[in-house]
Amino acid sequence: MSEVVSMEEIRAISDRLGVDLTQIDLDSIHLPPGDDLGIPSDDEDLLEEDALEEDQGFGNILVVDNLPVVPKEKYEKLEGVIRKIYSQLGVIKEGGLYMPVDPETQKTLGYCFIEYNTPQEAELSKEKTHGYKLDRSHIFAVNMFEDIEKFLKVPDEWAPPEIKPYVPGEMLLKWLTDEKARDQYVIRSGGDTEVLWNDARQMKPELVYKRPYWTESFVQWSPMGTYLATVHRQGAAIWGGATTFNRLMRYAHPQVKLIDFSPGERYLVTYSSHEPSNPRDTHRVVLNIFDVRTGKVMRDFKGSADEFAVGGTGGVTGVSWPVFRWSGGKEDKYFARIGKNVISVYETETFSLIDKKSIKVENVMDFSWSPTDPILSLFVPECGNQPARVSLVQIPSKEELRQKNLFSVSDCKMYWQSNGDYLAVKVDRYTKTKKSTYTGFELFRIKERDIPIEVLELDNKNDKIIAFAWEPKGHRFAVIHGDNPRPDVSFYSMRSGTNTGRVSKLTTLKGKQANALYWSPGGRFIILAGMKGFNGQLEFFDVDELDTMASAEHFMATDVEWDPTGRYVATAVTSVHEMENGFNIWSFNGKLLYRILKDHFFQFLWRPRPPSFLSKEKEEEIAKNLKKYSKKYEAEDQDVSLLLSEQDREKRKKLKEEWEAWINEWKQLHEEEKMEREKLRDGEASDEEEEYQAKEVEVEEILKVDEEVIPFEESQQ
Repeated sequence: MSEVVSMEEIRAISDRLGVDLTQIDLDSIHLPPGDDLGIPSDDEDLLEEDALEEDQGFGNILVVDNLPVVPKEKYEKLEGVIRKIYSQLGVIKEGGLYMPVDPETQKTLGYCFIEYNTPQEAELSKEKTHGYKLDRSHIFAVNMFEDIEKFLKVPDEWAPPEIKPYVPGEMLLKWLTDEKARDQYVIRSGGDTEVLWNDARQMKPELVYKRPYWTESFVQWSPMGTYLATVHRQGAAIWGGATTFNRLMRYAHPQVKLIDFSPGERYLVTYSSHEPSNPRDTHRVVLNIFDVRTGKVMRDFKGSADEFAVGGTGGVTGVSWPVFRWSGGKEDKYFARIGKNVISVYETETFSLIDKKSIKVENVMDFSWSPTDPILSLFVPECGNQPARVSLVQIPSKEELRQKNLFSVSDCKMYWQSNGDYLAVKVDRYTKTKKSTYTGFELFRIKERDIPIEVLELDNKNDKIIAFAWEPKGHRFAVIHGDNPRPDVSFYSMRSGTNTGRVSKLTTLKGKQANALYWSPGGRFIILAGMKGFNGQLEFFDVDELDTMASAEHFMATDVEWDPTGRYVATAVTSVHEMENGFNIWSFNGKLLYRILKDHFFQFLWRPRPPSFLSKEKEEEIAKNLKKYSKKYEAEDQDVSLLLSEQDREKRKKLKEEWEAWINEWKQLHEEEKMEREKLRDGEASDEEEEYQAKEVEVEEILKVDEEVIPFEESQQ
């Protein structure tokens, strides 16, 4: 450790050197790496956070090696060639291209320095030009200037790495062993982020963990609930643990705006966009794919926003999100993105394109993965004389499994059922006059031989489709169709009686105030919700019985979310509205359990659960023998009910005692005022009204006297 220097000694040294300390910005002084100059920090966590911030001092400078060595007369020509190559990738600062010359031979030294306006431009140039072949003898080797210092620190002799002792961590899935089988959720309001148990039996939440300013924008659970991710200016972080949420890993990505986990939680995608130095250019986009456990960047993608804006439904700065879509299952084996006339599919073993090339599909507009199998569904719109089409492509063979041509198509959307058994394609078609459209569905039976397709049209094919949703793990789907404010809701099944290969309509509910559908994760139950203009109308519907269980309202509700078990539902009013911010917790059949109001309420997210390890047969057995398994929980419910009853009795007893105390206080005050009352009654002692006789007494009272003087002459007349 360096010797500590007092402030008086610093002033003496500065006076001797003629340095004015008042002109020095002390905040801009950086200590040498690994040296605290004798002043240890009292906030190690703050130092760790600061370590994520990149030093921007030389981050915009490149070192380009393996250039031709040329004499003085060819210097300008070589400089012009280099400038032409690198100015296409960013704005080079004035005087920002420097190519050193040997003072003795007056020849270049075979490398140069290039300074851009921004670090993002420098990083992009490095990625695009490293390995660039100027000619057969000169292949560019490009490095960031900041990396040179790292290379110089590499020791000449190899030394074995230090092996740290293994320290077992907390069990990240311990929350699943809760004896009450409760679920957790996270909320954000004001500057606080809280994780809570949903204690529906007690009809209130129970705090697990609370932290102020935990994130700078939003939080997000990983798909199986193992991690909670937070977003900061320096990057993202994940947290987890048994009782407290400890930071498990950080992912350095300055100015990160969006994050996305792979379905198996193995990878984390982070996204940022940066304004270009030239206003005429588009935003620069940076995407990193991290290994969740190690924090290592497995691959990064950089480019203009235009390169990532093809297809999808739009996102930030014109970029569709998520940019990368993952294949179904926990293996996280493939991910893909859409480009101009191509679908690029990558495999995670090497993070490179399958067969080192993309799938060429002219005019492809959208794609999606099967939730369970490596199958892509692609939509290509009409182009010239070519009809629109939907194709199913097997990965990694890229074999086309099925194709359906579609004519007079205005728009098309694809909906996969959660088990990957069915694919519904909603097709909006033009009428013959081209002045209006009508809608139909193409239903693909993915798991059946040759993937048969069935066409479904509504009874009134001119009805507008407002919402569509598959029953999770089931064979039914719901459609809201018709005109607002009271459209119809229809339910269909992919089975028809004993015929499992034909779609059939179950029922149509007429005139419902609904514009959104929310199926229970376990199927059977669905909420018909009227959001936005319908002010939070909720209808809890049992599709097995085709019966409404309850109707309710959460005024101005912005979100509806089922818990992962399908037992409870949360409805929330976020800060989109200024009033009534907070959330309600309901039972699956529409009973309001409790309500929490929170000012400046931003987020409500149930903690997901990993898939069950039970086989389908075992789940069916449990359902069949549910009464046997439920005896234990019925006893627990009875205990809770007794406890609640006891608590209710205690509450009523307390209210009664408060009431009696108030009565006694009033009686005491009444006794103290007895003499005053007797005085007002002219000495009568009794307070009983029955002992007095009411009499009517007329009282004359002079209200006003006016005096007027009349002149004598007037009186004579």
